[in-house]
Amino acid sequence: MNNFLRPEARAFFWRWRELLLAGVVLALGLWWALTGVGINQWLGYIFFVIGVGWGVAGIQRARFAQGGDGPGVVQIRERRLAYFGPLDGGVIDVADLSRLEIDPSSHPAPSWILTSIEGNRLSIPINAKGAEGLFDVFAALPDIKTSTVLDVLSHTPDARVTVWSRVKPLLH
Repeated sequence: MNNFLRPEARAFFWRWRELLLAGVVLALGLWWALTGVGINQWLGYIFFVIGVGWGVAGIQRARFAQGGDGPGVVQIRERRLAYFGPLDGGVIDVADLSRLEIDPSSHPAPSWILTSIEGNRLSIPINAKGAEGLFDVFAALPDIKTSTVLDVLSHTPDARVTVWSRVKPLLH
């Protein structure tokens, strides 16, 4: 059963799985809203709205995912981000992030460059295993525009681009 679909088709469905499930919830909600009576009709409206919201989030996550066949592994645990690569790696707290950049010239793949308030840098390839989880981390950053992140990923720039930055806190 594992060989029922080609690996490319399986990867496609896995990448777009949230949108596909959201479509099922949306269709169920629409069906209940149009054919239901009483509480089922109201549940249909609720499911429809949930399906639309989930679908928008699913599209964003699918656009962010670059495949997990790159070098290294990304782990996110309790707002602490860790990257274990073949040549380098490191750990950075999400609360300490001060700048997020994308470097298209890094080798072997374009990389996210995360800079902490202290100036420590962590370089994570965009296609590292587990890098799709970075979308939730980046979306939680204050005043970040996820559309900017997705636009930079879809149109690879020629030079390093700062996607988000935070002003350093003043001590007095």
